[in-house]
Amino acid sequence: MHLNVPFPILRWSIRHLMTRSSQTCSWRRNYSFYRDEVKSLRAVVNPDISKIRNIGIMAHIDAGKTTTTERMLYFSGYTRAFGDVDDGDTVTDYMAQERERGITIQSAAVTFDWKDHRINLIDTPGHVDFTLEVERALRVLDGLFVVKIINHKKHKIPCVCFLNKMDKPAASLRYSLDSIKTKLKANPILLQIPIGSRKSFTGLVDLITRQKMTWQGSSLTYDGHAFETSALQPSDDPDVLQAVSEARATLIEQVADLDDDFAELLLGQYSESFDAVPAGKLQEALRKVTLARKGVPVLCGSSLKNKGVQPLLDAITAYLPAPNERNHDLVRWYKDDLCALAFKVVHDKQRGPLVFVRIYSGSMKAQSAVYNINRNGTMSRLLLPFADQHIEIPSLSAGNIVLTVGLKQTVTGDTIVSSKASAAAAVRRAQQEAESKSSSQRESSSLVLAGVEVPEPVFFCSIEPPTLAKQADLEHALNCLQREDPSLKVRIDPDSGQTILCGMGELHIEIIHDRIKREYNIETHLGPLQVAYRETILQSATATDTLDRTLGEKRHVVTVELAVHALMESSTSCDVTFEEEVKTQLPAVVRQAVENGVQSAYLQGPVLGFPVEGVKTVIQHVSLEPGTSAAMVSACVSRCMLKALKLAGGQVLEPVMALEVTVGEEYLSPVLADLAQRRGTICDIQSRQENKVLLATVPLAEMMGYSTVLRTLTSGNATFSLELSSYEPMNTQEQNILLNKMAGLA
Repeated sequence: MHLNVPFPILRWSIRHLMTRSSQTCSWRRNYSFYRDEVKSLRAVVNPDISKIRNIGIMAHIDAGKTTTTERMLYFSGYTRAFGDVDDGDTVTDYMAQERERGITIQSAAVTFDWKDHRINLIDTPGHVDFTLEVERALRVLDGLFVVKIINHKKHKIPCVCFLNKMDKPAASLRYSLDSIKTKLKANPILLQIPIGSRKSFTGLVDLITRQKMTWQGSSLTYDGHAFETSALQPSDDPDVLQAVSEARATLIEQVADLDDDFAELLLGQYSESFDAVPAGKLQEALRKVTLARKGVPVLCGSSLKNKGVQPLLDAITAYLPAPNERNHDLVRWYKDDLCALAFKVVHDKQRGPLVFVRIYSGSMKAQSAVYNINRNGTMSRLLLPFADQHIEIPSLSAGNIVLTVGLKQTVTGDTIVSSKASAAAAVRRAQQEAESKSSSQRESSSLVLAGVEVPEPVFFCSIEPPTLAKQADLEHALNCLQREDPSLKVRIDPDSGQTILCGMGELHIEIIHDRIKREYNIETHLGPLQVAYRETILQSATATDTLDRTLGEKRHVVTVELAVHALMESSTSCDVTFEEEVKTQLPAVVRQAVENGVQSAYLQGPVLGFPVEGVKTVIQHVSLEPGTSAAMVSACVSRCMLKALKLAGGQVLEPVMALEVTVGEEYLSPVLADLAQRRGTICDIQSRQENKVLLATVPLAEMMGYSTVLRTLTSGNATFSLELSSYEPMNTQEQNILLNKMAGLA
């Protein structure tokens, strides 16, 4: 069925009718500010690359990311009214599980324009179980805006910070700025100060332009689209004037400290009065500071109350980089040829796999063949993303994010180019450049764009279909879900033959289980949730093993001697090296077989069969008779490794989580007592207005069902967040309890 109506209009019209009908029985929300018209996605501007912004919105859970995205879409003209997280009708939280729980689970991309700029925005989850969704979004973004605090330094992305919820009773501008310094390890540069506080928060003063912005009216009937802007006057509140004067002086001083050209300008032309520097010059210097990641512009507002979002959009276009302002070394070798990165895959029942692609150079056209450096593929269609709704487009140029149909073999992290010939040409350019440099400065001629780091799972459980007849359907569902979500791992237990799900947390596995039921119509049974431990060794050990086996008429004989050593406690890697004499004697094929055998042994430790970390293996001797296969060499090495690991004494490592609990002081004692029973270690107790913030480390195994217990202890007046801190050795008593439990003796 084809409707000649832009889908946002249709979507919001249906919801408006439903809301109007519900008003006959009870009041819900006032939609008197419904927009008469909304823009079609086909009307999105297609500007020069300098006016494109690829940005992400990121923060901890419940910071207001999705609400802020909703306001941006409304103020830019692409939705008829605000969606609400609690009502389950936001644009970017479109999964059934997201709407039921009121949280973001999958990152969602939307495209819109703002004042001649095209903005490709990715709304990301705040829950620790869905860290991969954030990681792969960060991989393709040029800038981001942070709602309160996240860590952006790993990916070296310039960012703007938005202090949301300034209307809340506990809102504190000073505390938020201190948090940015201490938690984000960044240099906050305040660009606005609020007018009023908490419930009386009505507007902002722009410190660069000295303009006062005020939003009047109740949030129930006022959409915040129109606001009053006026210059500060001597007759304004003296406290506000004093605060603006001091904050602007601090702003100018901060920017001068970070940008030498701006400092010279002040000392030259404006030495008599730094405050006389034009707004344009200050803004230009601030942009340089932001792009160099020397400082983070800080704005404030209240997205839910529709205040401060338009200035935030202005700041995004003013201070965050265009795609051509970000340095991607590998891309230059492709020149004007296509070079793109696949960073996310979703499955559509009608279209099949949809692949999100960031285009770094060249352009993509529908119905064109492309070359995946790992896999060949032909692309049939291009779509412009708008959460779960998309429109078809003929082509898209460098700097943009696009959704492709037809790349059926492509997975997250694949590099896509126009052809084998263009890839070969890029290799030649890279090699020529490398040859022109000294050997110490040569760069790798790899053509593959850096992919996405996938975190290791911390929980696992068995999953079974209702009947054997559904086993094939379950395998298909799990294959599709693994392709969408690389942090989901599926393996077969070698002893029981059961299918094992490995995930990032209780919620992650719960969501996967629910999706299998809803999307693939399979009622599955999950086994008990178990913690993914690790193992290491306590001391060095040496072992020798000989494998002598005849298969058919062929005899395979190999002897291996090796030593294992414990690495430093902080090391999470496992290494394998050869003694020099052994390395020179062995052919490359045999060396590879030996390494494969060692890596295979690292997957199953000597105590409980969990993966091994913090071990170095040294191959001291390998001898084999002619005709011995590489598979037999690997088998012998693995068997020898198991001997050595057992002789070295096994140690179980358990995942330890960093816990932050925000709780009223009257409930602090029972929370502390509960953590003591969970083997928790208290790191710090801080004050945050009327609340206490408890920082602790707790073994993951002790945190099962913690949200329910905390809710009971505090009558629902506490919040907490968890993230993986490290893997730590278990003490002897706890390890013995675990061994008995795993053996079924406890």
